Amino acid sequence: MKIAVLGTGVVGTTIAAKLVSQGHEVRIGSRTAGTGKFTFADAAGWAELIFNATKGEASLNALRAAGAERIGTKILVDIANPLDFSKGMPPTLFVKDDDSLGELIQREFPKARVVKTLNTMNSAIMVDPGRLKEEHDVFMSGNDAVAKEAVAAILKSWGWKYIRDLGDITTARGTEMLLPIWIRLWAALGHADYNFHIAM
Repeated sequence: MKIAVLGTGVVGTTIAAKLVSQGHEVRIGSRTAGTGKFTFADAAGWAELIFNATKGEASLNALRAAGAERIGTKILVDIANPLDFSKGMPPTLFVKDDDSLGELIQREFPKARVVKTLNTMNSAIMVDPGRLKEEHDVFMSGNDAVAKEAVAAILKSWGWKYIRDLGDITTARGTEMLLPIWIRLWAALGHADYNFHIAM
């Protein structure tokens, strides 16, 4: 599959490397083209599926640069979080409670099939859930059932066993609001090798 990964940070490059290792064709999107990088517009226009791995505060502008006409009706996997670092650490959320970054993206690009997932863990665990010995979950939100099935197939190919479909894109509010406790756990534990699990 032709997959664009928008974002050149640790998360984006980790996702891209995993996809390449599985035989997918991957283009990494950035504000400017360069060695091994394409513009957001070029990457999105070429791709069949798009990962948004940009910083949450820059996500809408990055996707606008990609262009609504290039994104079209493609599956858009949003793994960004609405973290606001303007007041230092720990960050707050610039959207929460009655809205989410996932919803902002879906409203801005109504034809896109936005699926929110992978935003409650570090990038190493995203692509290698077996890194943790205990059972743990990945959450998913989105309005399009077929898009969620396609994303679930990718997650399963990475080793995910417990994929929790929370419902439509409004449920992204819940997973994004897990970030404040995720960050506090990071500080308390001194590392980021952990995730959430729903025990029943």
